[in-house]
Amino acid sequence: MSIESVNPEDEEAGAVVRAVARQLKLWREAAGLTQSEFGAAIGYGEELVSSVERGRRIPRPEYLDAADKVLGANGKIAAMKQDLAEVRYPKKVRDVRRLEIEAVQICSYNNSIVDGLLQTEAYARAVFGSRRPPYTEEGLERQLAARLARQEILTGARAKPLFSFVLCEATLRRSIGGRMVMRAQLERLLEVAQLPNVDLQVLPLDSEENSGLSGPFRLLKLKDGSTVGLSEAPLISRVLCDPKETTVLDVRYGIIRAQALTPRESVTFIEQLRGET
Repeated sequence: MSIESVNPEDEEAGAVVRAVARQLKLWREAAGLTQSEFGAAIGYGEELVSSVERGRRIPRPEYLDAADKVLGANGKIAAMKQDLAEVRYPKKVRDVRRLEIEAVQICSYNNSIVDGLLQTEAYARAVFGSRRPPYTEEGLERQLAARLARQEILTGARAKPLFSFVLCEATLRRSIGGRMVMRAQLERLLEVAQLPNVDLQVLPLDSEENSGLSGPFRLLKLKDGSTVGLSEAPLISRVLCDPKETTVLDVRYGIIRAQALTPRESVTFIEQLRGET
């Protein structure tokens, strides 16, 4: 069983992990167990137990469940899983997820890859696996878990925002992960396109007009009436709050939508691509 390390630059995550670590240590000492004895009882080595109690590693849910049982905490330790759930993901992902939860509408244009909210697990793994320099195994799994967790906003129980996705045809023809991975990804897009709160459009490569050549971006329209833009480039992620900038992106997105196929035409287009894959 692996335990994730804490990013020393992530102060928010570090504070939460240290607070949980103190509680775990207090419970263990109150039970009269050494780190070695406690580790043996829950199936971890003494070194890992020490790392957790020093706040250097993030205990996984199964670690907390085992600790709760061994230490007779009656759910008090297991309850800390909720505190650790968010900080397990990279800070950038947490920040975006919070904005998405506050959004009443999410608009996304991408001409590079399929939007992260729409990716299958296999496709997302292939995307992260293609990074150079590569992620460590732990880093890749952490990024993957964070991406899949964000997708709960599409199908979760809480009130869902309206979604508008425009994908350049290139994202659908780029065989990331191989033919079978792409076929499953296309099928996923067809499933999502049936959701009542989702508009999915394709911007064909043979379109003579394409106002999205400058790259992918997202717009989040929040409950308070404000709009936030998200723009990513290599090594740079920008959150845009200035109305002058978000208005430009809003106008651009409207034009891109008009240049794309209609949602119904887009579904037919994706079905044809699936048949070719």
